[in-house]
Amino acid sequence: MTYRYRPLATALAVLALLSAAACGGGSEQGSVPMPASGRSGPSEIAPPRGEDDRPASRGRATPRAGEAGKPADAETPKSAESPESTESSAVPEVARSHDTAAEQISTFSLDVDTASYGYSRRLLGEGRWPEAGQVRPEEFVNSFAQDYAEPEDDGFTVHMDGARTPGNGTALLRVGLQTRRTDAESRRPANLTFVVDVSGSMGEPGRLDLVKEALHRLVDQLGPGDRVSVVAFSEAAEVVLPMTPAAEKDRLHAAVDRLAVQQSTNLEAGLTQGYDEAAASFRPAAVNRVVLLSDGLANTGDTTWQGILDRVAQAAGKKVTLLCVGVGRDYGDELMEQLADNGDGAAVYVGSADDARKVFVEQLATNLDLRARDAKAQVVFNPSAVTSYRLIGYENRRIAAGDFRDDAKDGGEIGPGHSVTALYEVRLRDGASGQLATATVRWQDPDTRAPAEASRSLGAGDLAASLWEDAAPRFQVDVVAAGFAEYLRTRERIAGVAPADLASHATRLAASTEDPAVTELARLIGQAVALG
Repeated sequence: MTYRYRPLATALAVLALLSAAACGGGSEQGSVPMPASGRSGPSEIAPPRGEDDRPASRGRATPRAGEAGKPADAETPKSAESPESTESSAVPEVARSHDTAAEQISTFSLDVDTASYGYSRRLLGEGRWPEAGQVRPEEFVNSFAQDYAEPEDDGFTVHMDGARTPGNGTALLRVGLQTRRTDAESRRPANLTFVVDVSGSMGEPGRLDLVKEALHRLVDQLGPGDRVSVVAFSEAAEVVLPMTPAAEKDRLHAAVDRLAVQQSTNLEAGLTQGYDEAAASFRPAAVNRVVLLSDGLANTGDTTWQGILDRVAQAAGKKVTLLCVGVGRDYGDELMEQLADNGDGAAVYVGSADDARKVFVEQLATNLDLRARDAKAQVVFNPSAVTSYRLIGYENRRIAAGDFRDDAKDGGEIGPGHSVTALYEVRLRDGASGQLATATVRWQDPDTRAPAEASRSLGAGDLAASLWEDAAPRFQVDVVAAGFAEYLRTRERIAGVAPADLASHATRLAASTEDPAVTELARLIGQAVALG
C-alpha cells in the first residue's frame, strides 16, 4: 500500500526510524513523497549515530591527486598471474564491523556500476589477477540479475531477506532495491554526446574497433526523438558531428566510421568539448547524457584527477549526466569509476561484442533513461537483536547518517529496471527475536526534484534457517559473487565459505537458475582458484 505524507513527514519518519531501532516487529511501508529538506537544524530530532558521521563530499570518497588512470608504470603492466604480483597496489579500506550499541545506522548512496566485475572477468580470462583496488564487491553483485518485484509507479520497491550462516549467531541480510522497467519505445528522448578516445593506445585490438562496433549498434537502436553528437579526442578534441537527429542514421554511421587512431590522450580536452556540445544542445524534456568511451589512460592536458573530476561535477549539477564505457586490456578503472560517480552516472566495461550488445541493445533504456536522482539507502539496526553489522562493499559510497535527508548531498542516479543490492554480515544476540532492521531508500524525481521514500523491515522470523539450503537462489548467487570479490581483494571469506566451495555453489546455482552469467561466474572462480 502506498501512503502519502505532507509537511510533518520528515519528523514523523525520523521518529519511526528511532522506534524501529528500539522495538520488535516488522512491516513494510510504500513509496512516500517527502518535503524537500536541507541540513538538519536545531529543531529536528537528532538520529542515532550512524556508521560514518564524518562530513561527506558528494557521497563519494575523495580521489587522490596525481596521474589520471593507471599508475605511472601502467604502460608496461606487470604480470598478475597470482595475488603476490600485486602486493604493491593500493589495498582498499575494507569496511569494518560496527557495534550497534554505538552505531546502529548504515547509510550509503546507491551504485549501479558494473565495470569492476567486467574488467576483473577479462583479467582472469587472460590469466591475470586483478589488483585489490580494482575489485568492488557491490559491482560484482550488481552485475547479476535479480527477481525483486517492480513498483507500480516510478519509485522503488524495497526487498529484504536474510539467512542464518554457520557460526555463533551469524547471518547475512540482503537489501534489494528495484525500479520499474520500460521498453525502448516508452523511454524519454535522449540527447547523447559521444566522447570517443582515439589516442594511440586505442589502436590495440579490442579498443577503438570495439567502440565503433558498439556505437553502430547504439545508433541502430535510437528512436526518432533522439539526437546525437560525436566528439573525438587524442592530443586535442574535435567535433566530428554536431548534434544530429537520430533519424539521419546514415550521417551518424558515417561519423562513426571516420573515427581513427591518432596520438596522445587528452581526456580533459575531450570531456570539456563533449560537455560544451551537450550544454549547447540541452533539452529540458530529454535525457541529456555524455557517453565517454575510453581506456581511461590520460597522459596529456590536465591529467590530475581533481581537475577532471571538478569539470564533470560542474556539468552534473546542470543535469547533464555521464555514462563511462571502458575498454582495453589495460584500463584506467579507478579514474573511470570516479568520473561516473562525480558525473551522476554509471561505469560499465565492454570487453567483447557480446558485452556491447548487452549495454547498447538489451540494456539501452536502463543505461540512458532515469527513474531517480540522488538516491540513497539507510539501514537502521535494532540493537536489542543485532550486536554488530558489516556492509560488504560500498566503501567509497558511504555517507554520514545525517546526510540521508539532506537533499543537497549527492546520491546515485538510477535508471528504469535497475536493481541495487547490498549485503550485510550481522551477528545476532542470543535468542534474538522481533525486528532486526529497517531499510529505507530516499530519492528525488529526475524532473521535479521532489523527494520520496520507501521502506521495509525484516524480522528474526524472516531469516532462512540455512543459507545454502533454504535461501532464495538469487540470494545465494549474490553471496557467491560477493564472496568471490572478497577473496580476490583480501583473501577473506564470507560466511566461512572457501573459494573452491564458492565454485561448487555457483555450478549448482547455474543449473537451478538456468543463467549463463552464473555459469560463467563458476568458471571464473575456478580460474582464480587455479591462479591462486
